[in-house]
Amino acid sequence: MSKSIKGLCVLSVLVVMAACANTADVEEFVVIDPVPVTVEPTFNSKYN
Repeated sequence: MSKSIKGLCVLSVLVVMAACANTADVEEFVVIDPVPVTVEPTFNSKYN
């Protein structure tokens, strides 16, 4: 076989192995920054 056919076969085997790899062990998680809770200032008639 020529070198190009051998290279194509090796590449196709690698692609099949990568596609069939077990990716179920990868855990994905999302980190969401919580919104800080603040209390609105109340009117206390200090500066009237």
